[in-house]
Amino acid sequence: MAAIAKKSATATPRPPRLVRGSLVTLRRKCGKASCRCADGDQLHENPALSFSEHGRTRIVALRPEDVAAVTAALGRYRTARDKLDQDAAAGIEALRVWVAVRRQRDAGR
Repeated sequence: MAAIAKKSATATPRPPRLVRGSLVTLRRKCGKASCRCADGDQLHENPALSFSEHGRTRIVALRPEDVAAVTAALGRYRTARDKLDQDAAAGIEALRVWVAVRRQRDAGR
């Protein structure tokens, strides 16, 4: 187990192929009294991925340089989901035809 943790810690991770969720901007105060965000007008902004997991909203904070890779992964996810929806719709139509043919065949007996 320690070898796996050591290998993953030294290996450079690649960006994910597919990601489900939405790209959002977190706006927050840092807590320093003398910061520009203290009055609430100019909050700090950071990109983040928002997604649902087991019925709860989760947030993964991102670096600005990660946004392009996450945006691409979100696009690939949406493309795959749309393709799956099309395949499922075609499957439902095929099921309707199959059931209708069987009913006609069984009615003729």
